[in-house]
Amino acid sequence: MSIKRHDWTRDEIIALYNKPLMDLLYEAASIHREHHDPNVVQVSTLLSIKTGGCPEDCGYCPQAARYHTKVEGNDLMSVQQVKAQALRAKSSGSSRVCMGAAWRNVKDGPEFDQVLEMVRTINKLDMEVCCTLGMITENQAKRLAEAGLYAYNHNLDTSEEYYKEVISTRGFEDRLQTIENVRKTNVTVCSGGIIGMGESVEDRAGMLVALASLSPQPESVPINALVAVEGTPMENEKPVEIWEMIRMVATTRIVMPETQVRLSAGRTEMSREGQAMCFFAGANSIFAGDKLLTTPNPNVDDDMKMFEMLGLKPQKPFTKVSQPKTVEAEDSEFTPLGEKPRWSRPGHKIERNLQAQATGKVEAEADSI
Repeated sequence: MSIKRHDWTRDEIIALYNKPLMDLLYEAASIHREHHDPNVVQVSTLLSIKTGGCPEDCGYCPQAARYHTKVEGNDLMSVQQVKAQALRAKSSGSSRVCMGAAWRNVKDGPEFDQVLEMVRTINKLDMEVCCTLGMITENQAKRLAEAGLYAYNHNLDTSEEYYKEVISTRGFEDRLQTIENVRKTNVTVCSGGIIGMGESVEDRAGMLVALASLSPQPESVPINALVAVEGTPMENEKPVEIWEMIRMVATTRIVMPETQVRLSAGRTEMSREGQAMCFFAGANSIFAGDKLLTTPNPNVDDDMKMFEMLGLKPQKPFTKVSQPKTVEAEDSEFTPLGEKPRWSRPGHKIERNLQAQATGKVEAEADSI
């Protein structure tokens, strides 16, 4: 019988990750079957409700305004547009819609009010609603919860040490503070990271230590393989091998036995056999749809054919946590506070980010001629 622990050490996790693969798979699959139905996979649809123009310098992100990635930006979608996309996702087997906006942090005002209405609308469709909007305050988290939000995504991305090599415009502690703010509500936490950014196995273990140390542990942990986008500082990183993904999924499953482990970005580069091994190793959630915010993803029909081949079934909504109630805007207990929180700006320099920014500026100027 596996025991959920919050005191994993980096050395213990590295030892797990480096086990002989068959031993690692056997342990992970055994733990997975203790806590989950191995033939059920939660299906989410990720929708970019506001694309591009982000002021951050995340080295992996094509939506950062400072890099020249040819991403077409768009303003915040309307509630009706989002509802139409949610209905489409529901009809194709998704139980959750995750809405992403390229913001550094949430600001009170008409746009946030519009997002709250989107949350209310999707929850009334009997679908789980997740948002990833950047940093949020406790009051903003409570307003989202009141609207009917099921989950909030805020990835740690990597270890605290390597984080400083990826992002200079905000600190690792801001990530933890946002998760803490969400935990003051009934909203579940979705937090994971990306492998393939040039980090070491020690960094991957460090990220899992940070996630496993949270109490409670995140209900959902996405494991992303970097999609190297031209124009970003990480455009030349070599693709993650499938064995690395399998090991990362299996290790995550052992360290966080009750968590849903999501096979996220990078699935277009994975064979069905590789994905099947990830499911066996403990992955029980995917993002469906032909796009993840701005990067490619397998289409829904291909995923459903894979599910049929493997005997997998989509998870029904609200299986793990009951459906939140929706409070209408006029009945809200919480009002906008117009907060201006002091989220950190570490200000250190990351050379490859600065180089990509300089190159992007030259290319943008050339395009405008």
